Amino acid sequence: MLQATPAARGYRLLLRMVVLLLCLSVPLSGCSWLNKDDDNPRKPAELVNFKPVLKIRKVWHAGVGDGNDILRLGLVPASDGSALYAADNDGRMAAFDARRGSRLWRTKTRLPLAGGPGVGEGRLVAGSSDGWVVALSAEDGRELWRVNVASEVLAAPAVGRDAAFVRTVDGKLIALNLADGSQDWFVQQTMPRLSVRGTGSPVLDGNLVLCGFDNGRVAAYDASDGSVAWDVLVDPPSGRTEVERLDDINATIAVIGTDVYAVGYQGRLAALARESGQVLWSVEFSSYSGLSADLSSLYVSGDTGELLAVERRSGRELWRHQALGYRDLTAPAAFGSHVVVGDFEGYLHFLSAATGELRGRVRAGSKRITSAPLVVGDMLYVLTDGGELVAFEDATPAEN
Repeated sequence: MLQATPAARGYRLLLRMVVLLLCLSVPLSGCSWLNKDDDNPRKPAELVNFKPVLKIRKVWHAGVGDGNDILRLGLVPASDGSALYAADNDGRMAAFDARRGSRLWRTKTRLPLAGGPGVGEGRLVAGSSDGWVVALSAEDGRELWRVNVASEVLAAPAVGRDAAFVRTVDGKLIALNLADGSQDWFVQQTMPRLSVRGTGSPVLDGNLVLCGFDNGRVAAYDASDGSVAWDVLVDPPSGRTEVERLDDINATIAVIGTDVYAVGYQGRLAALARESGQVLWSVEFSSYSGLSADLSSLYVSGDTGELLAVERRSGRELWRHQALGYRDLTAPAAFGSHVVVGDFEGYLHFLSAATGELRGRVRAGSKRITSAPLVVGDMLYVLTDGGELVAFEDATPAEN
């Protein structure tokens, strides 16, 4: 596909900066106020007192860096099972023992890291706000290569056997050779002139790499050569103004078995067939943060702070939780028989996956949690915008 001209790329960057500045002016409610009729943003809900059922124990915490004050970076913790990896906007990338929290190594890339890291094949790959992508050895943090992709990277790359797949804010999906960072192929979607800041990560599933885009489309490409397997508009944008027509799929999609799940801002939550992209079902729901799933259900954080659970196979609503309104929730994570989300004050909220009832709360730190909590086995990991990496476990006594 044709690349955008420098002038067009600059115009889109300016529009993104405008949206970012608007978001920064009202950080407590994220960007969810954009489609409201009120002149002022909705205030975040006050936390209510309750008797917790869960006992969540902090296992360890460590500092990754100095944190950041930039909204909507795509810095997320990642794990290969034994080690935990995290990055900081100041350019630090570090590895920690997943059980004990001891630091294994730390590397200073001197890049304004903004997306990642992704992990796979013994490598960590992260992107920066000035268009660089860097790969490190997962074993010792040694830099293997760095390349410039000419556009900001706000999502963790997907790392496969032969390539790292990088999504940039100008609508490109780029396959970089894992050995040396050279470009194997790229595709580019036509982007709207105005979009909400943030992008979803590519998802590698077998021979396909799948991704959502700011134009409301979800596409699947052959991972070997970038040829299009399918490309679907999930929900056509509507409205009189460009703001009303925002229909970004900023949230990372989920692929489970033969199904693909996606949710858009001012759009819909939908299930698609992995092989064809056919829409199997859809329900009206708006999200810029994301979704997660377990064997039977999908869980989605709405742009208003509403949490929704639906059946994976049918989209039938199971429950809604509305007590966390406008707390700028992260994407949810399934954690045992519970669902957990973070918020703008650094709190983690644990809800029953079956009923949506609030069952526990713990604070990871005083700074916002932007990225979804990471679950590895029986451990839960959170990276705050203050650069704190915190590990938790469920220490609730077993019932007799």
